[in-house]
Amino acid sequence: MEAFGQFIPLILIFVIMYFLLIRPQQKKVKEHQKMVEALRRGDQVVTQGGLIGKVTKVKDDNEIEVELAQGVKVRVVKSTVAQVTSKTEPAES
Repeated sequence: MEAFGQFIPLILIFVIMYFLLIRPQQKKVKEHQKMVEALRRGDQVVTQGGLIGKVTKVKDDNEIEVELAQGVKVRVVKSTVAQVTSKTEPAES
């Protein structure tokens, strides 16, 4: 029983670390995945590199095409999109 008493502080530290660090990070990753999956043509995005542009094409293989300036288009990996600054509304059927 005394040996178990010595492990209680370690268990408490792990529980505290889980709720303060691990759980919020997992939530943030899930939110980022949802944002990336919801990207569509016309959305204005900011990449992790700081580039701001408009999505012109969403490709299936984890890639999007972003127009940075008129006539300047680059291919960007979806997961490197840091935020969506303006969302386009879905087209009505």
